Amino acid sequence: MKRRYRTPRTAPLIVLLITAVAAVTLALCVAAFLRSYRAAVVQSARTSSAQAVNQVVGTVSNYVENLDETISDVMAQMDMPEDARDAYFNAWLNARSEVMAVTTYDAAGNLQDCWALGHTPRQEILQNLSFNLSSAQQQESGYISSPHVESIFEGYYPWVVTIVRPMPGGTTPSWVAVDVRFSSLGASINGVGIGQHGYCYLMDEHGNMVYHPQQQLLYAGIKSEDAARLAGFADGTYVEDIVIYSIQDVPDSNWRVVGVSYIDETVNESFWQMARITLGTAAMILVAALLVGWIISRLLSDPLQQLETAMEQFEKDADGFVYKPVGGTREVEELSDSFGHMVGRIQCLMTTVREEEINLRKTELKALQAQINPHFLYNTLDSIAWMCERGKNADAVKMVHALARLFRISISRGHELIPIEKELQHAESYLLIQKFRYKNQFTYHFTVDESCLHCLCNKITLQPIIENSITHGLDLMVDPGHIEIEVCSEGEDILFKVSDDGIGMSAEQVAELLKNEPSDRTGIGIKNVNDRLRIYFGPQYGLSIDSVPDEGTTVTIRMPRVPEDREGDYEKNM
Repeated sequence: MKRRYRTPRTAPLIVLLITAVAAVTLALCVAAFLRSYRAAVVQSARTSSAQAVNQVVGTVSNYVENLDETISDVMAQMDMPEDARDAYFNAWLNARSEVMAVTTYDAAGNLQDCWALGHTPRQEILQNLSFNLSSAQQQESGYISSPHVESIFEGYYPWVVTIVRPMPGGTTPSWVAVDVRFSSLGASINGVGIGQHGYCYLMDEHGNMVYHPQQQLLYAGIKSEDAARLAGFADGTYVEDIVIYSIQDVPDSNWRVVGVSYIDETVNESFWQMARITLGTAAMILVAALLVGWIISRLLSDPLQQLETAMEQFEKDADGFVYKPVGGTREVEELSDSFGHMVGRIQCLMTTVREEEINLRKTELKALQAQINPHFLYNTLDSIAWMCERGKNADAVKMVHALARLFRISISRGHELIPIEKELQHAESYLLIQKFRYKNQFTYHFTVDESCLHCLCNKITLQPIIENSITHGLDLMVDPGHIEIEVCSEGEDILFKVSDDGIGMSAEQVAELLKNEPSDRTGIGIKNVNDRLRIYFGPQYGLSIDSVPDEGTTVTIRMPRVPEDREGDYEKNM
């Protein structure tokens, strides 16, 4: 039979609609973003580089003007008498802290006079970096040296630039040189950055390096600059691959400032441009999402919301839930029918599982209570027979009475909860039997809060813990051991603490002890005690073990305070 389609399937429609809108929107936004981003990055980098270079040019120009003014002041005083000239230069150097020294040289380039506060020239100057006779002779109007270390003084090496001018008048040539501190200008150039790693440097008109902020890297060969090629470029900004060079002459000098910047570091400069484009894209996507949301709401969301509400109500009250089918598209109707069938089946299964769980818990408790250690019973009877054969009838009688009391309390007329007083008698009977068997290899002591004696606890709770202390804690010791049993209150809870001074356990052994299932050798087992407490009282109750190797072990059992008249409340829950 051909199936009749009552309503169109919404999934293909939704996928096609969302895909088309998202594809068109993102394509337009990405194209506009990439064009604007590239243009903004390049333009921002060019502008930033040109501004930084212009700033450095201004600083260097001021420095050159200061050099000219300085040498002019010096030249004007050269005609003064020697005493007056010395006094003048000493005062002048005090006022001009940036000037390191004023020197004069004869036609052979020999140092004649030197004025420097607190410093005297060396007797023998191996190399005078502040004066070059060849440069002075070739450049008749004088020259400005590259930055260098002052080398004419002993133990004083400031970073300076020297301006050299020919001495006016005279029949033989002579020169005046003024050494001016360069560190302030170097700091100014270093302080101008272009982007994260961009920088500016100073070269002469022939491409010779005058100053570079990374000069040590240049000298070491780690870094290089294409200054010789850039020297042939006119002033301006040049984009080469990912590097932008900005070049500008320094007025009244043969120096040029070069700015180096990188396009990929100027992304942050176009951040707001990118933000505006991103916001525009987000707005278009939002409009598309609102449109799609309205369509989905009409076709699918409303019935699905009803179905979701029904599921939440079922989750809160599965037993009393009555399901009303939800209408809508074919998929929603099929989903609604499936959910209705599932609700019915789950409610039936819940009833079945609840009944089986009650039976299982009852069976589990009975199985836990029924686990009596046959080895313990066999060894005890064997010990009694041995005492009778040896004529120790009195000890045998005590041991039989203790065994009888042990089994009488274990049975407890089928009750799971017994008074703590009975549980302590059961534990003491067990200890008495074990003390006979182990020939007084250990002692024990009870510390009991009497207000707890008439409250209820699970029967056979202490005996497995004590058995574990004897078997794993004290049996392997050479010296006699001791077991301390304490019963006390803590708020609304009661604590049993069983401590021994035996060989202790590691953390791994403690974990295994809480995981191991019981066997004929281990009897009821610590794990089963813990399981019984949790089944009866909840997961917040049970036991914890604190053990230190070679020092001892303490097992703490926590259970709620249950008065004798409240036993029925817990039996009912089982």
